[in-house]
Amino acid sequence: MFEQTFRNIDDILRKEAGCASELDYTEQSSWLLFLKYLDALEHSKAMEAELEGKKYTWLLDAPYRWETWAAPKGKDGKIDHNAAMTGDDLRDFVNQTLFPYLHRFKEKADNSNTLEYKIGEIFGEIKNKIQSGYNLRDIIEHIDELRFGSQVEKHELSHLYEAKIKNMGNAGRNGGEYYTPRPLIRAMVQVVNPKIGETIYDGACGSAGFLCEAFDYLRSGKGQVVRQAHHERGEKTARTESLSSVRPEPVEGLNGGPTGLSTSDLKILQEATFYGIEKKSLAYVIAIMNMILHGIEAPNIAHANTLALNLADVQEKDRYDIVLANPPFGGKERKEVQQNFPIKTGETAFLFLQHFIKFLKAGGRGAVVIKNTFLSNTDNASVSLRKHLLESCNLHTVLDCPGGTFQGAGVKTVVLFFEKGAPTRKVWYYQLEPGRNMGKTNPLNDADLAEFIALQKTCADSPKSWSVDAASIAPDTYDLSVKNPDGGEAVVHRSPQDIMDEIAALDVESAEVLGNIMALL
Repeated sequence: MFEQTFRNIDDILRKEAGCASELDYTEQSSWLLFLKYLDALEHSKAMEAELEGKKYTWLLDAPYRWETWAAPKGKDGKIDHNAAMTGDDLRDFVNQTLFPYLHRFKEKADNSNTLEYKIGEIFGEIKNKIQSGYNLRDIIEHIDELRFGSQVEKHELSHLYEAKIKNMGNAGRNGGEYYTPRPLIRAMVQVVNPKIGETIYDGACGSAGFLCEAFDYLRSGKGQVVRQAHHERGEKTARTESLSSVRPEPVEGLNGGPTGLSTSDLKILQEATFYGIEKKSLAYVIAIMNMILHGIEAPNIAHANTLALNLADVQEKDRYDIVLANPPFGGKERKEVQQNFPIKTGETAFLFLQHFIKFLKAGGRGAVVIKNTFLSNTDNASVSLRKHLLESCNLHTVLDCPGGTFQGAGVKTVVLFFEKGAPTRKVWYYQLEPGRNMGKTNPLNDADLAEFIALQKTCADSPKSWSVDAASIAPDTYDLSVKNPDGGEAVVHRSPQDIMDEIAALDVESAEVLGNIMALL
């Protein structure tokens, strides 16, 4: 339906001097998509108000609405090119008038959870990189072809947008920060098995892939409803003042069919289920747009440095039922940031893991991607963190991912599944072996993870899976290395001294042979 439109937009952006990569293409598409979506949402709200005999107060003043500056229409419903700006006039209006106007919404917003605040935040962080007003006009006309009316249309748009994010992940080293393979996310969500009424948190949300997949899982009716007082969250995570409308039952599903969810269930999903924090500006914008396209109209995504939060200040009202995350690894944090954590380390991923454990409620469930060296590193921070994880949480599952799972990452990873509140008694390992070299043309797929999901339910042993009693884990190192007992004979490595002795003996032997040859000359 809309695939060709997305292709046409990318074709124009490739010719644009101000856009040099897939990251730029996605960023520039995102702010235009957001404004088109906002226009559709406001029109929908205005129509509902009219039907109810009420007056609707528009968020945007008339000169800044999509229908005025971007796509003014004639009586025939088509864009009126006599009234529509183009060229330098259009570019200058966007840069000098529209963006400053939208950025000021942040100052006018009541709190950071409102849609007004997010409008101001987005347009204070990104810039229009489309230098040609004529290219901008062409892109706007393609964007105007998109529709957000039905769930089927939103579902297709979300898939196309996810494809753009995936292309960013394949575009280079930096792009990989934004994309976690969706089959891996879906497997993590299925194992954690969230339920409606539980809160789900990703403090390193990137493009919000975990939150979007969890939303799709719950909206499809797979999560049983839990009636609990999770709404009594403090001001820090107050309900979003969403523009979501109350829909008649039954609620429409991802592909247009009913889900079996009530309108109250959907309201919980919209307003009080998904929470995220993202530090980087581009990722923040993409996360907001990705969640909107998946059906969350005013996402609870904060633009902040998660690690700047002092763990000593965390209260019960700040905690969540579920953590799903793939925090950045390999990064380094400043000394003052490390002071927020009981276990001091410059490794970003290890700080995030401490953060996630702290932010889980008692009985809360977590699934976190981390590089596999965490399981065996012998530095003090790694050993202390493994000890903390094993003693404060039940680390029940470790999924060992093959090299190539993450495009361009260059490191192997594992997924830690744990439940907070009781110490670990037994760890179940699963060694994922797709039977092929992973890469851009052979990415991870859902079928690769089907056996893991099935076996994990009972933690069954197999040629690829086994269990380790916590009592057998060395208390001096807390080594959690992946060691498949069915992996064949163990390789016995010789000591460095043995190797040096053999080299010396071979040198003596070589000297004798060379001497014999010289005697024959």
